[in-house]
Amino acid sequence: MTQQERREYLIQYLLKEEIRYVGQKIPADKQGQEKLLRSLMNVRLPRPVSEEFLEIQDAYLLERNVERGITDVNELEPAGSDARLFIWQGDITTLKCDAIVNAANSQMTGCYIPGHTCIDNCIHTYAGVQLRYDCFQKMQKQGFEEPTGQAKITPAYNLPCRYVLHTVGPIINGHLTKKDHDLLANCYTSCLQLATDYHLESVAFCCISTGVFHFPNEKAAKIAIASTTDFLKQNDTTIKKVVFNVFKENDKEIYERLLSSN
Repeated sequence: MTQQERREYLIQYLLKEEIRYVGQKIPADKQGQEKLLRSLMNVRLPRPVSEEFLEIQDAYLLERNVERGITDVNELEPAGSDARLFIWQGDITTLKCDAIVNAANSQMTGCYIPGHTCIDNCIHTYAGVQLRYDCFQKMQKQGFEEPTGQAKITPAYNLPCRYVLHTVGPIINGHLTKKDHDLLANCYTSCLQLATDYHLESVAFCCISTGVFHFPNEKAAKIAIASTTDFLKQNDTTIKKVVFNVFKENDKEIYERLLSSN
């Protein structure tokens, strides 16, 4: 099948799953189809799907990820004096490493807003529908929402990394407290400990809690660097590379300045 044939199959399958989509027209253009497919994946509830769908979806997403461009963590240069710390500006879903970190919400099953640009939405979109169902099963077994500062691990499915580490960062409403600082630090140490438990060597962190969770960027970066540095110094770990993934130019400047002064 061509990419267009795969895309149209996936759209038709997802439309047929829901009676509310009866009569929905499929755009003729590639961009319109990609937008519709992503939206359908974003709003789809966590549940099983046919093997045929998974086979076609996986082939489609693997090719899409190649089209979007993949960066290998081994191509990056260290930032600052610690050869284990790196800064990389780009889309974390295109980074090839052992694990990337997802800034999740407490329900842990991804963002359901069609086409939303948050990292949670992007990771679930390009990993495939298996990731949401996997997270759902874990949460059903757990029986309660994910506490802030802890972490869970899942396969990365169709992403170029091997695993996804899901962590819930603190939400800031008003004055920043010591508890907020401690919870954010726990996000980093929990992920690093989980990566160590799974004998992983490379982990890429997004800027946890700094988006719609409103943690101040500069303070969040200081906590990220301090927590990571302390963990690497104080623990017998398999981790050899920690990437601070930034998307905005402002965050890149902050991390470059802080790491150069370490």
